[in-house]
Amino acid sequence: MSLTWWTVPTQLGVFKVNCRGLACLLVFTMSVCGSAPGMCPAACICASDIISCSNKNLSRVPGNLYKCMKRLDLSYNRIGFLEPEWVPALFEKLNTLIINHNSISSIITGSFSTTPNLKYLDLSSNSLKTLSSPVFQELRALEVLLLYNNQITQIEPPAFGGLYKLQKLYLSYNLLSHFPLDLYTGKHKLTDLVLLDISFNHIQLVPIQRLSSVPAKHLSGIYLHGNPFYCDCMLYSMLIFWYQRHFSSVVDFKNEYTCLLQSDPKGYNKLPLLHDNFLNCSESTVNSSFQAFGFIHDAQVGDRLIVHCDSRISDAGTHFVWISPDNRLLEPDRETDNFKVFRNGSLEITDAQLEDSGLYSCIAINKKRLLNETIEVRINVSNFTVNKSHAHEAFNTAFTTLAACVASIVLVLLYLYLTPCPCQCKGKGRKRKLNQSSAHSSILNSTLPQELPADEKKASTGKRVVFLEPVHEPKHSQNGKVKLFPNDNIIAESILKSTRTKSDSDSVNSMFSDTPFMPS
Repeated sequence: MSLTWWTVPTQLGVFKVNCRGLACLLVFTMSVCGSAPGMCPAACICASDIISCSNKNLSRVPGNLYKCMKRLDLSYNRIGFLEPEWVPALFEKLNTLIINHNSISSIITGSFSTTPNLKYLDLSSNSLKTLSSPVFQELRALEVLLLYNNQITQIEPPAFGGLYKLQKLYLSYNLLSHFPLDLYTGKHKLTDLVLLDISFNHIQLVPIQRLSSVPAKHLSGIYLHGNPFYCDCMLYSMLIFWYQRHFSSVVDFKNEYTCLLQSDPKGYNKLPLLHDNFLNCSESTVNSSFQAFGFIHDAQVGDRLIVHCDSRISDAGTHFVWISPDNRLLEPDRETDNFKVFRNGSLEITDAQLEDSGLYSCIAINKKRLLNETIEVRINVSNFTVNKSHAHEAFNTAFTTLAACVASIVLVLLYLYLTPCPCQCKGKGRKRKLNQSSAHSSILNSTLPQELPADEKKASTGKRVVFLEPVHEPKHSQNGKVKLFPNDNIIAESILKSTRTKSDSDSVNSMFSDTPFMPS
């Protein structure tokens, strides 16, 4: 019987094995999976380096699993929590772990110490409520983390600490009420994160101003649809800006972006946010959003301005060129007038002039990935001295108007509160004395008319004016009533019946004399 020698590579090197049939297969399996024992549990299905224990009513991971497995499926079981010993042995080759549709309510730090090389972790459809401590810190190679359809209400900044290679994070269908901005800024930011799905949560406000500093390669992967946003022009401007840049997170889910009016917080009427600008947002508000995201730049004459090409294609091997408003091609390492393009895509204008204003286009080209993107940036250059003179004139006009108003108020206050009082007081005293003496001295008081024209003198002939004043000395027999004279009726009749035809001057002197009129 002839023997066939087989060359088998192992972790210890290459050696030759004389084997035939089943013996050769066993040797090959041991060389791949290592010398440690392992077997396929009766409740699981094993296929090469894949083990599926789905829907087997398991509460913990079966023991004696193959050390060579790369994918483990434990979905639809009864696993309640994860602790450091929930995986019984070290599985260095395991890169995919699926634990969705269980009852996991808590994860203790160190739970993934036996699976350090995971790249894909699915914890969706469980009962997780909070993520506080860095429970994933051992998974330094993790690239995709699925946490959707849980009950997560809060995420602390260090929760994803240590996930330096994480690229995709799915948090949709949870109970989050705040945007997790710490994923992009701060100490624990994830620099490689290109997809964040926080759709269908309870987020009502988005930190738009702080998001403006996040690069486009991160912004393009933020999915916000299905949240109960308040209708706001700044939010509308940001989403319109993303839509115009063809971000798939907005283009693919345009109809899913709705908003609520402040008067309807319970959401009885959801309004489409990206249709027909029903918010009637002003052009200045929309432009301010574009300016916040770095696509409108303002400069003064003589300023040095640097404009970045915020492209989603920013990895190694990307080539950048700019096109000026007058269709000049601006390339790296080639200075044109006062323009300079750097290799990272930034455009420098060393001495800005009024003629440099206009729309610039940045083109990012990656030949290896067969990708390209065009970004438009508007630059506005203005003259500072002209603007300053207009502002100075406006200030002078406003100051003059204000000074006139203050002076008018001061004059009114002086007139009301600082008028001399002694003359008024003396006048009042004199009036009181005259009234008291007149009551005792006479009954009829007359006032000499002024000189009238001849025509008016003829018209006034025969007219008499009588003023009667009571005597303030009532008698007890009058019951407090005032009596004029003993025969006051006779006196009145004699005056009214007088038919003297003297001249006006004589009539006035007789009728308005200072001496009392005595009856005959």
